[in-house]
Amino acid sequence: MPDLSEELRIPKPCPDCGSQRVRVSQVHNPDDKVFCASCGTYVCLYADVAKMREEGASSEAEELLEQASNKGMKK
Repeated sequence: MPDLSEELRIPKPCPDCGSQRVRVSQVHNPDDKVFCASCGTYVCLYADVAKMREEGASSEAEELLEQASNKGMKK
């Protein structure tokens, strides 16, 4: 069965391991749960991820990191 998720980098770190890589459903439903790609901890809902990506990063360096990590992903 194919994996129906994808990885993104977000500004909010995982509460357990500090990673900023998360796994999100390719469907992108607002109420889908988002999990840390490193340790599997629940981080937030996809609606929160979409809002974070719309608002942009807190610094120019963070924005460049996210653009490079999320290359090919629509905002």
